[in-house]
Amino acid sequence: MAKKNTTIDDLAVMVQKGFEKTSTKEQVDHLESRVIRLEKNVATIKDLILEGHKKRIVKLEDEVKELREMFAM
Repeated sequence: MAKKNTTIDDLAVMVQKGFEKTSTKEQVDHLESRVIRLEKNVATIKDLILEGHKKRIVKLEDEVKELREMFAM
């Protein structure tokens, strides 16, 4: 197999192709802002779910307390 010498022009083309696949600052900033919004949304959903579970647990604790009081008579 013959070895091909890479010229400066070949190298320039390879570098240019590499830069074509690189994200722009605007694209990175846009993606970052979307990730931040997504993180906030996930935190909100998590808080809502946890709050719902807390309310259910308190309600169940109250019901268990009532049952204990009924059977303690």
